[in-house]
Amino acid sequence: MTEDRQRLILAAREAATRAHAPYSRFAVGAALLMTDGSLITGANVENASYGLSLCAETVAIATASAAGRLRDVVSIGVIGGAMDAEGHASGTAPVSPCGRCRQILNEAAQLGGRDLMVHCGAAEGDAVASYRLSELLPQAFGPADLGIH
Repeated sequence: MTEDRQRLILAAREAATRAHAPYSRFAVGAALLMTDGSLITGANVENASYGLSLCAETVAIATASAAGRLRDVVSIGVIGGAMDAEGHASGTAPVSPCGRCRQILNEAAQLGGRDLMVHCGAAEGDAVASYRLSELLPQAFGPADLGIH
């Protein structure tokens, strides 16, 4: 595993420990690699009104945006798994971003002028699948379609 990819997966696993997932009992963590090498993380936040829940990737992107760094996102690591009795994510199957999160990631990708690497990891073990965002969201609609670069 490359150093950046490993760093992202480890940071995403750590972020998942802070997930608020009392309804699905499925913890997700995300970590963004920024142009300066720093990491920004996020964890899913569920709400009793299910539609108001936030995915880990969305939380991380919103944090980057709030810091004025939306254009600085280079890649992302995402992990997820069922929460055990202690609240830790478990499972060995890689998890990928949902469609909504792929679209939100695309916004940062287009604004930054890059095709993000998306590293999909498992809560446990070494299984990681890596993709370019353009593979996960082909023919994406984004800022460029509105004349915004």
